[in-house]
Amino acid sequence: MAEENTTKTALKIAGAVILPNLGGIINGHLTRKNLKNWYVNLNFPSFRPPNWVFAPVWTSLYAGMGYGSYLVWRDGGGFSGDAKLPLVAYATQLALNWAWTPIFFGKHNIKGALIDIVALTATAGACGVLFYRVNQTAGLLFLPYMAWLGFATALNYAMWKLNPEKPNQENVIVTK
Repeated sequence: MAEENTTKTALKIAGAVILPNLGGIINGHLTRKNLKNWYVNLNFPSFRPPNWVFAPVWTSLYAGMGYGSYLVWRDGGGFSGDAKLPLVAYATQLALNWAWTPIFFGKHNIKGALIDIVALTATAGACGVLFYRVNQTAGLLFLPYMAWLGFATALNYAMWKLNPEKPNQENVIVTK
């Protein structure tokens, strides 16, 4: 019986850790598709890390937040107990997180991605506080995520400033 419970617990933890990474994996394909034909032609700030840094950073951050979500779910009574609001905040910030890549890399909309990441950072911060109230470790797992989001927001902002939008040629009115 104890072995069965250990297996069930391990599967729940694995599911919680894998879930946020699924969005990262799917978005990774969209990112790679746009690296050579769009992204490389952008102007970058001096503090942009090399491209290879992003995948391991996001993988570890997703794993940490996923494990934190398991701790909150476990200690907060699942989806109907004290964990309900923190888990809603978690789902909201995760949706904003996953939306950033299609906005930035899919739509090539740097300003839209900036708006998304500002909302994401605020929502992730609220989620971290709510997690902390249920399980301190879960809340603390959001600290590296918040630090990275601060950096990523600064990077997104710098890229927006360095790559001004060009007027849409279809909307330009030519007068004689």
